[in-house]
Amino acid sequence: MHEARKTTPRGHRAVRPRLLATGLALTAGLLLVAGCTSEVPTAGPALSDASSSSARSSGPADVGPSPVAATTSTDGVTIADDAETTDVATGLEAPWSVVRLDSGSALVSLRDSGRVVELTASGELRDVARIEGVVHEGEGGLLGLAVLGGAPSYLYAYLTTADDNRIVRAPITGTAGSYGLGGVEEVLTGIPKASNHDGGRLAFGPDGMLYATTGDASDPTAAQDPDSLGGKVLRLSPTGAVPSDNPMPGSPVYTLGHRNPQGIAWDAFGSPWAAEFGQNTYDELNSLSPGSNYGWPEVEGRGDDGDFLNPVLQWSTDDASPSGLTAVGSTLFLAGLGGERLFEIQVPATSAATPTERFTGDRSLGRIRDVLPGPDGTLWLVTSNTDGRGSPGADDDRIVSVPLTRAP
Repeated sequence: MHEARKTTPRGHRAVRPRLLATGLALTAGLLLVAGCTSEVPTAGPALSDASSSSARSSGPADVGPSPVAATTSTDGVTIADDAETTDVATGLEAPWSVVRLDSGSALVSLRDSGRVVELTASGELRDVARIEGVVHEGEGGLLGLAVLGGAPSYLYAYLTTADDNRIVRAPITGTAGSYGLGGVEEVLTGIPKASNHDGGRLAFGPDGMLYATTGDASDPTAAQDPDSLGGKVLRLSPTGAVPSDNPMPGSPVYTLGHRNPQGIAWDAFGSPWAAEFGQNTYDELNSLSPGSNYGWPEVEGRGDDGDFLNPVLQWSTDDASPSGLTAVGSTLFLAGLGGERLFEIQVPATSAATPTERFTGDRSLGRIRDVLPGPDGTLWLVTSNTDGRGSPGADDDRIVSVPLTRAP
């Protein structure tokens, strides 16, 4: 099955973007684990598993982890037809997002339980923290993760609460094999929530800004309402402020008209891309342009309305159900849930491109939730068979590794 595709009536005609009221009310904090809140860093690289920046840390050795850079090359890569997967971790419960750290460890969000776990370089799993306030219902729970390097480094999390979806962050404490989280700071609250269409992906862009994909929370009209945080790609400073160069002054909205985007990545040329669940007809891969409108609910897939940007690629909703998205050099990899496959897309991509489909029919993997660059020229795939819509095997859910080679 796909992520939920609820049939909804078509909304009103597109609303032209207008200014949002400046400022966002942030409520009092949740607690991740006991500890005091650290001061906001004034400098330091903003990195994520989607970023191609070099990882740096200015703190004590092994205290300030930051994600491992995918590549600084513009070359394309590919998965060989005969490539085999290797288990990196097994027995995970509804994993949603993974970020790798310089130390060799990775942090994994478990959607339903609200736990963050550490996967060490030797393959051991251990609890880091349970994020208080996470409410799992349907597709909601503990979703996307991102890391900001510095002293201290911060873990960012997108989560569903009883009242909303929100973004929080907490300083990463300890060292590899014993990581913990300090006190939480709210970054952004008030993102619409529902039992489905919660969006949830976080990533730092090459510009050092924090990007978040949000779903329409089963209210299609929200996607066309510039005053709503639902159905958008948002762009924020690391502390949650609205950057002065955002397309709509005073607004965190970077793009609008999205149904349920769950993937975002930048290719080696610095171009941003987003993956989006359609309703009943087409899933989408969109090239993001600041301030642009991608049409939902007026258009699903490609249309002929000049007010909306068409997707670069589209798929039948039975074939894709796209979730995680990453870039390695000039190659995009898109994880398919309902389609139970991985799409390999060489950039520059056009509407005439034919992506290569990997692991099609390979039921040993099943639903693929996330994808990210692994160590030593590999790609990591995160399965999602224990999320209530898959058919879990004995070792599910898993993180698996597959080798990459240079594209012809």
